[in-house]
Amino acid sequence: MQLSAACLLRRVLPVLCAVGLTGCPVRPPGSPTALEPAHAAVHVGTPYAIQAAESVLMIRAYKGGTLAAAGHNHIIASHELSGTIYVSADVLKTSFEVHVPVATLSVDEHDLRLQQASADFPPDVPDSAKEGTRRNMLGAALLDADDYPEIVLSAVRVEDTPSAGTVLVRIQALVRGTPHEFSVSVRYERSAATVTASGETALRQSDLGLKPFSALLGALQVQDEMRISFHIVAHADITAPQR
Repeated sequence: MQLSAACLLRRVLPVLCAVGLTGCPVRPPGSPTALEPAHAAVHVGTPYAIQAAESVLMIRAYKGGTLAAAGHNHIIASHELSGTIYVSADVLKTSFEVHVPVATLSVDEHDLRLQQASADFPPDVPDSAKEGTRRNMLGAALLDADDYPEIVLSAVRVEDTPSAGTVLVRIQALVRGTPHEFSVSVRYERSAATVTASGETALRQSDLGLKPFSALLGALQVQDEMRISFHIVAHADITAPQR
């Protein structure tokens, strides 16, 4: 018996609300399960403490598949960043460690969607879609917040670029206990009291060992590529020892 398009959507919409835009982790055989310290940059220079109230990390995830019109693109954000940026006189020796608490990640904050000013992110998303996305994002199948309460981002190396005030940073991301690396162009400003760093890049879920969600033989799926953006503000930590 064939289903009409309207009937199919009625059956699929509850699935959309329940699963949101999430996926399942993939851990290749033999992958390390802990951060490899040898890969992280050595911390030297003046420490600046990251200010959660002034910083934000934002992830834009996009719907896909033939039933994409029935779903939503989502904005996932963290306003609880912590850690330290170590700024050296030689900017190429600058390093950092940023902690992202998983349990406090938000989904589709109204103000953040308004800021996009894009048809891809209309301001209103049903609460059921938000709740389903967040539940699956934090669950054991994806980020597993109970066993892995934070994501840690560390500098591997910093490279110069032709653009003043911009460097290329190789970052190691510890996700579900497994390290993955990617590069991003970072714009920065520094004063004696404050450092700001911002940037944006495309990043695939599979780059972080995650498998994008797919259902109904691929008719409902999440695109592998997402957009990562950040704005981090750090203040000079006068209580920390200078290195």
